[in-house]
Amino acid sequence: MRNGVLDRPRSARTISLQFQAAEEGMEMTKVVKKYSISHELAQNMVDAAVAKAKQLGVTENVTILDDGGNLKAFSRMDGAPIPTIEMAQNKAYTALLGVSTQEFFNFIQGDPSLLAGVPSLARVAAWGGGFPIKVNGELVGAIGVSGAPTVQNDVDCARAALALVSDTVAGEFTYPMPWLGD
Repeated sequence: MRNGVLDRPRSARTISLQFQAAEEGMEMTKVVKKYSISHELAQNMVDAAVAKAKQLGVTENVTILDDGGNLKAFSRMDGAPIPTIEMAQNKAYTALLGVSTQEFFNFIQGDPSLLAGVPSLARVAAWGGGFPIKVNGELVGAIGVSGAPTVQNDVDCARAALALVSDTVAGEFTYPMPWLGD
């Protein structure tokens, strides 16, 4: 409604022309182009993490979230503890900050107020097993792994999955922390 007069409904042709204009490089200030993990890559990463868990002789819950924190792929291995389903999801959600959950813990542990406050936040996990997934420098999702007897098992399974992503090095995961000015 403009000036008390109802706007004419936009036709599918009008909307189509607007999107065509955007594709041809015309400015659309209210649209942002972003990337997100595909279902295929997410499922392949889950399969790689599960294969590593089998190799290690442990059971895991493996969660892949897209860049918006939505569940993209998941697997609960037979025998993986039920409470660690949520832990895996929280690790992945926390990794959407752009850093691993272990790096996140290392960051907050030196600040008593953060160390006290962060655990009270929903969906935040500050122990190893969660990593951001980046493709061509873009954050496209995150992985969270939980359920094994040790955090190192969780980390090893996540790293096996991350080996499928060309931008990710299977060794150290160091990402800039934008809130620190990196």
